[in-house]
Amino acid sequence: MKKWLVALIGMLMMILVACGGDDEETTQETAGDGETAAEEDGDITLRMAWWGDQVRNDYTLEVIEMYEEQNPHVTIEPEYAGWDDYWQKLAPQAAANELPDILAMDLSYLSQYAENNQLADISPFIGEEIDVEHIAEDIINGGSVEEGIYGMNVGVNAVGFQYNEELLNEAGIDEIPEDWTWEDYLSLSQTAADSDVYFDTGFQADVFFNYYLRQHGQRLYAEDGSELGYDDDQLFIDFFTMIQDQVEKGASPTPDYMAQLAGPEEDPTVMGEGIGVFQWSNQFVGLEQISEHTFTFAPMPGPNTEDGLFLKPSMFFSVSENSQAKEEVAKFISFFVNDIEANKLILGERGVPVSSEVQEALSEEVSDSQAKVFEYVAWVEENSSEMGAPDPAGASEIISALDSLAEQLAYGEVTPEDAAAHFRSQAEGILGH
Repeated sequence: MKKWLVALIGMLMMILVACGGDDEETTQETAGDGETAAEEDGDITLRMAWWGDQVRNDYTLEVIEMYEEQNPHVTIEPEYAGWDDYWQKLAPQAAANELPDILAMDLSYLSQYAENNQLADISPFIGEEIDVEHIAEDIINGGSVEEGIYGMNVGVNAVGFQYNEELLNEAGIDEIPEDWTWEDYLSLSQTAADSDVYFDTGFQADVFFNYYLRQHGQRLYAEDGSELGYDDDQLFIDFFTMIQDQVEKGASPTPDYMAQLAGPEEDPTVMGEGIGVFQWSNQFVGLEQISEHTFTFAPMPGPNTEDGLFLKPSMFFSVSENSQAKEEVAKFISFFVNDIEANKLILGERGVPVSSEVQEALSEEVSDSQAKVFEYVAWVEENSSEMGAPDPAGASEIISALDSLAEQLAYGEVTPEDAAAHFRSQAEGILGH
């Protein structure tokens, strides 16, 4: 009898607990780091990751604080690192399905993470949680992979030549014409070398080889990402022979010289020993900040400059597929790209703002250096072509292989002809062609 009574009481307690669970509404969402965080009363905790220097870290933390003040139900936990450390940290998180809710994504990695189903398609949020009223469609489509959009462009960049006009004149060169060509470049750089000054500090291999290919109606990658986008290796040979010759004649520094520099503060262009540098527009402000010299922009050498130039997303903000708060992430991304007060903190450091309304609002807020960047990017917007498909999965490996070959070329350890063949073999092996 006692055993029967105990069993009955136990059954009644189980029924009461089950009923109580129906009456009490609690919501739990995975925070994205493998742990489940209770979100009572709608409180949400998001993880956000990005790469960058201390300046970027500082203002991003201020923007996060501003957003949290306006949205007290949201807490954003920051995770940041330098470029190399960032990707090394992200890879195991992706493998474990523990990516941060909000993560910065580069063009060279976007396809890889999207095709591995590690990023969410944000198309349903475009025009809803993400306000795009003042953002051009081409800018939005920059984050497209196949049929979806896997990253929101947070700024645009363009390559160009950033140079010290005073040093240019001292080297006996009056000006760099807007319509200069590669032949002009070789001639001007020889004049600089004859005056014992570097004309430039070389080229980032993948970025400027792709520009050169685009000038010739080709691209580094095929549109579908299945193979290289050019068939004639003579284009590789011509471009990298030119770079090799620049080093040999003293118009660009040797790899040994560059390897001995303690940091960007010792770069010849910064020190007034080099006329200029070929790089992305969002690097211009930093160049002027660490140098005592003033710089200006020249477009890339032609011919067919418009075919070569394009507006590149400086970076994307993506939503991880494992995030359980995707709508909240989308709202924060919209705030980051559209809120004027937030962008008065950002000041175009991640590239020229994608919102025309923000650009207009910042026109009187930015420094003289940043104003030059805005002006140059506006010129490129009118004198460029579409970017095309994003880099394919495996692009980071291909870039690494090309950088290695470019270094060997600069040291004279391999001929351009052999390097062209090696690169094609390596790249197509990575792409699985």
